[in-house]
Amino acid sequence: MEMLLEALASLMTFQSFITVLVGVSAGLLIGSLPGLTATMALAVLLPFTFSMPPLQGLMALGAVYMGSIYGGAFTAILINTPGTPSSIATTFDGYPMARQGRAFEALAGATIASVIGGLVGVAFLLLLAPPLARWAVAFGPAEMFWVAMLGLTLVASLSSGSLLKGLLGGCIGMLLSTVGVSPVGGETRFTFGFPPLQGGIELIVALIGLFVIPELLTMAAEGRGALRPSGEFGKREASIGQVAKRIFRRPGNLIRSCLIGQVIAIIPGAGGNVTSLVAYNEARRFSKDPQSFGKGNIDGVVASESSNNVMVAGSMIPLLTLGIPGAPPDAIILGVLMLHGLRPGIDLFTETGVLTNGFILSMGLAALMLLPVGLLGARLIYRVVIKIPYYFMVPCIAMVTIIGTFALRNSLLDVGIMLILGALGYFLRLIGIHAAPIVLGLILGGIAEQGYVQTMLAAVVDPIPWLRLVRNPLSQVLAGMVLLGAATALLPVWLERSGRLQKATSAEEEKP
Repeated sequence: MEMLLEALASLMTFQSFITVLVGVSAGLLIGSLPGLTATMALAVLLPFTFSMPPLQGLMALGAVYMGSIYGGAFTAILINTPGTPSSIATTFDGYPMARQGRAFEALAGATIASVIGGLVGVAFLLLLAPPLARWAVAFGPAEMFWVAMLGLTLVASLSSGSLLKGLLGGCIGMLLSTVGVSPVGGETRFTFGFPPLQGGIELIVALIGLFVIPELLTMAAEGRGALRPSGEFGKREASIGQVAKRIFRRPGNLIRSCLIGQVIAIIPGAGGNVTSLVAYNEARRFSKDPQSFGKGNIDGVVASESSNNVMVAGSMIPLLTLGIPGAPPDAIILGVLMLHGLRPGIDLFTETGVLTNGFILSMGLAALMLLPVGLLGARLIYRVVIKIPYYFMVPCIAMVTIIGTFALRNSLLDVGIMLILGALGYFLRLIGIHAAPIVLGLILGGIAEQGYVQTMLAAVVDPIPWLRLVRNPLSQVLAGMVLLGAATALLPVWLERSGRLQKATSAEEEKP
């Protein structure tokens, strides 16, 4: 407690407030640009922290991390483009809300959810880091396989009225995830004799291609801007207070999404994209009006943004206690810790407890900063998106996406893959197959494959190898959740089919 109070006192300075404010603003700007991820934001701003004291440098990076994850919601809501992979699920309901003239409501909901999620993640990190880190070690390959399968049950809710088309999109995504070198065996697959494809399809490249390019082609074909607002921004439907009341009136969604975000965040490698997708799926499953999801339900935005912002601090648990980065951006923060001679483990909380607790508390301050910075940024960015003509906005967004894609790995191949996937995504959209199931399959396909193959290799001497997938109680719980999710997804289809058959039978009986 003494170290915690000393850390709190070290934050109560003008320099600390300015550091966090600038970090959050810079992260929000970078996160809202398609292709520029939180990892890239930290990597770009890393050299500026070398001359800072250890605490100030970590505070700056933590603020940038928090701001960039939140910043991805802006373009996700306004132009249907996830600024970061963590904002994929935000597009499902955020963009429909913006098209209905409820952009401020969606942005305010994302802001409130992000602030709450960030504070909850910091609280978990402060109180439960060591026990949760030990529990995270229980997630082996079999458990990761079931986590991926649980996420794949979301395909049903992303199918836009056709389960078959949703499943087809998920299969396309899983097929794309197999391009390149096998994650376990090292075999080369689907490269067609072209060595650069051995690296596989980068997730960000696929995101930009499948989400951005089809939307740009649609805007150009229809001769319209990204949004069709019902009135000016100042004449918004709901105030920030009304949005907050609407969110807190249903606290179950917020609490559940934060808990899901925290549990998945401590699993190394899961990432915010899996976190937000699973939270969105559960929000839809427990909703009293699941049919409204994907059509502009603010609960979907809240579930996505609260869970992925919990992940920011939550993923620090395995980093600070075990030295294992819980997400890719954490690897950069680990490098900064090592640069200053700080080794993860119990000594980090005892010998340098003031610095460690100061860093954790600064992330809570960054979460609070999201409220004023985010609402001001929402107003400015919304006006820009609304007032710029589509014939100017389309080429500008296209140029930014091409530059962002090339900057990922300095590869023209990535730009070509992005454009090819974009054209494919546009034509698939015309036949009713949307990008969301494809991206879901791409993200979770590799995780499921790696978990399954590693489990089967470990069970090669077992009489019945596949039973290794459900040997542990945790695996059994996750498998049960997968079966429940699949049943929940298929039940409406079965009921609809039964109703049609019953109507057809009744019509035949009524014929003379």
